[in-house]
Amino acid sequence: MPQGKIVQRESKFIQTCFEDNWRLLPEQLEFVVKQTSGPYLLILNYPGNPDGGTYKAAELEALANVARENNVLILSDEIYGRLHHDGNHVSIARYYPEGTIVSSGLSKWCGAGGWRLGHFAFSKELYWLKDTMAFIASETYSCVAAPIQHAAVAAYNDKETVDEYLFHSRRILKVFGNYCADTLAPADVNILSPSGAFYLFPDFTAYTDNLNAKEIHDSPTLCAKLLNETGVALLPGKVFGRPKEELNARMAYVNFDGGDALSTSRGIANDKDLTIADLGDNVNLVKQGIENILNWIND
Repeated sequence: MPQGKIVQRESKFIQTCFEDNWRLLPEQLEFVVKQTSGPYLLILNYPGNPDGGTYKAAELEALANVARENNVLILSDEIYGRLHHDGNHVSIARYYPEGTIVSSGLSKWCGAGGWRLGHFAFSKELYWLKDTMAFIASETYSCVAAPIQHAAVAAYNDKETVDEYLFHSRRILKVFGNYCADTLAPADVNILSPSGAFYLFPDFTAYTDNLNAKEIHDSPTLCAKLLNETGVALLPGKVFGRPKEELNARMAYVNFDGGDALSTSRGIANDKDLTIADLGDNVNLVKQGIENILNWIND
């Protein structure tokens, strides 16, 4: 949104909904295009931050067809793509290569928070745009810090080590994510099981009366009071463009010892399922956080 304002272009959030798995529908994209003057750029993020969901191949193909028919360029943010929990990430560029820019980076899938190295992939049809973006970037940034460059060279060249690490990272995150979703859903929290990344997007609308009694009427107040009264930190839905009055928030289920979890996973055969019980005491903080949330919204 800030970048759109800088170049004096109209920017719009296309609101998705829980009932559609927080996915953008082709007809929504087409409707917004018809109501907006071009040129058009769709920023698509999946697996999603804040919801942890992703698109099926047929859904991506349908979106790609609408984009092509309406001359919409797509900036596909796939930084969590390598953390698809089953390793089955599909890029929309497969169906619309001539109009898609794919962005990704090092820090998320590599578990290297703060080690920021991002990159874009352009098809040859978009080299004119690549050259322009490279020119602007060269006048805006200097370069990635040298230690991060060296780390990136190692990460992108050692395929065998990375593939082994990603296999275990994915199945660990899948276990944690499904545990959180499966615990919250029976308690009437609107939540979807994640497909990738390490986020969930719970909605507490069913507890509106309880929350209103705590003088909570919007997501920023919900998160502030939850933190102050339980020690659990969530990020309000408003931060992600949702209406302020919605009672939803992003949850990151990463409060565990990654090294211990990797060691546990590596001790279990790849063809066997990893379970929450296998992770032992390493899940205690995540379990306590979920328990604190449920006790609090029911109080």
